[in-house]
Amino acid sequence: MRLRRVSAIAAAVAVAAVTLTAAVSPVPPADPPVSLPVLTSHALSVRYAASARAARAAARSGDPALARTLRTLSHEHLLGFDARGQGEAVEVLGNLATARRVAVLVPGSDTSLATFASRGPASPAGGARALAAQARRLDPGARLAIIAWLGYRTPSLLSLSVLTSGNAGQGAQALRPMVAALAGQGDQVALLCHSYGSVVCGLAAPHLPVTDIAVYGSPGMDAGSVASLHTTARVWAGREAGDWIRYVPHDRLLGVGFGTDPMSPSFGARRFGCGGAGHSSYLQPGSESLRNLAYIALGQPGKVTR
Repeated sequence: MRLRRVSAIAAAVAVAAVTLTAAVSPVPPADPPVSLPVLTSHALSVRYAASARAARAAARSGDPALARTLRTLSHEHLLGFDARGQGEAVEVLGNLATARRVAVLVPGSDTSLATFASRGPASPAGGARALAAQARRLDPGARLAIIAWLGYRTPSLLSLSVLTSGNAGQGAQALRPMVAALAGQGDQVALLCHSYGSVVCGLAAPHLPVTDIAVYGSPGMDAGSVASLHTTARVWAGREAGDWIRYVPHDRLLGVGFGTDPMSPSFGARRFGCGGAGHSSYLQPGSESLRNLAYIALGQPGKVTR
């Protein structure tokens, strides 16, 4: 009870702070989303080569931390790359030209180019590798590609912007055309959205041609229910028993907060089992959450455990 009171007070203070600072701290405009090439081996090779050249040039820029991060990336499969500011990267695991299903990992706050591959399975690149390995174990013949997508400026966990959907709106604007292009070329797409990334997916969801949207460690989807997402996708929600996100107030007031808890029965999402770890452990090898997310990525909902 004490923790709920503290959370409520913190939310109220944040409302006042956001109201006072909104005029002087606008969210910067997003860059135009990078277009997706035709999904042929040749077109993808051209794109991968261009992104690899950009990554190698950035690695020689004199920033040691950036250089260390870029050494861990598979430069041969970067669909997009931008070293400016926090940085953006879109990495592909698997053969996107022959895939029939594509899973897009959408990360949450405190994710940048510097952390894109530096935190093991808690980072987009490391999580994508863990998911790919799990999917191969479950269905070795599946034609699945996985995209670790850092295509927006994520907010800092200690900033006021993490309490609002401004950055998420930019992310949704960038995510939609890529997903629509994938679906338009015949792929079945699943969105796997962690933490603040689930706000991105909630804003992108309306009428987006995806088969599944799975949110985990979610503060909300900026929506009151699955029906208000206006999607035909299967919507999934999971949360580790030890995840601190459960204590975030699920309200929306003066632009602060993200609405109903996706784990609430009233929201209407399909629940999937996650185990008892914490906020950054959903793609940890051997975990129940990773196995279930792999089944969702593979389009095998009947095998998902609750």
